[in-house]
Amino acid sequence: MASGFFAILDDIAALMDDVAVTSKIATQKTAGILGDDLAVNAEKATGFLSSREIPVLMKIMKGSFVNKLIIVPIVFLLEWLYSPAIKIILIIGGFYLAYEGVEKIVEFLFHREKKGHEVIEESDDIVEDGEVAEKAKVKSAITTDFILSLEIVIIALAAAKDGYEVLKSQFDPFLVEVVTVSVVSIIATVGVYGIVALIVRMDDAGFKLIKKSNDKGFFGKLGHLLVKALPFVIKALGVIGTIALILVAGGIFDHNIDQLHHALPTWHDTLKQVVFGLLGGLIALFIINGGKKVYALATKK
Repeated sequence: MASGFFAILDDIAALMDDVAVTSKIATQKTAGILGDDLAVNAEKATGFLSSREIPVLMKIMKGSFVNKLIIVPIVFLLEWLYSPAIKIILIIGGFYLAYEGVEKIVEFLFHREKKGHEVIEESDDIVEDGEVAEKAKVKSAITTDFILSLEIVIIALAAAKDGYEVLKSQFDPFLVEVVTVSVVSIIATVGVYGIVALIVRMDDAGFKLIKKSNDKGFFGKLGHLLVKALPFVIKALGVIGTIALILVAGGIFDHNIDQLHHALPTWHDTLKQVVFGLLGGLIALFIINGGKKVYALATKK
């Protein structure tokens, strides 16, 4: 009886050793997309009142866990039923990410700032509902996270397959792949949103350092630096997040559309992906905005 119990423990330990190796390979291969995920989500988690930053971040993090709970079984099911469907879904998701990135660029380049009386006139008629704006931004962040999580899961699955072949594990490949992808998904979510939480609370950390050091010495200066740096960090995250959306989308197109993958062979991969991302975003922007106008005309009374 006891020997059977210890045999089970030995099997679990051996499985965890194999999963540790495949997870290490998977995290290395997903490092790039995790960096983009961090930039995008950090940008989306900022811009709220200080008291709402952590609650909003927790909502997005919860949504990210739900996304992965949905994605992981669906990816394995599609892998079994019809693996090309994964590529199709990724490409559609790439167009969504590209659309978000290009929309931000278009808004920045062509948005006309309102002045004086225009602002006053609008403020009399429109009162922005904070809760509605917050829900909209959280929904947008969770939708974006879904596409990024899908790519993370697919890359982790491919890495788990490669790692399994290297290991020649005694365990069923499906078991190793499921555990590896689950571990990477948890690490990705906790790691990314943990770092985002640290970023958005930089100013609070700075104020605490100033208070504890009585605004003197190294820690007092560090506190002031953190407080003053936060606005610049937030602006930088907005730019980095937009670039990340374009690059991730371009990377999806480059790696999953054969015609694009073999196009422009003399160009650097990053430059190619920027071009593909921008073109995909412009196409998506044209289709979505055109669709909205057609719908508005069709429903106009």
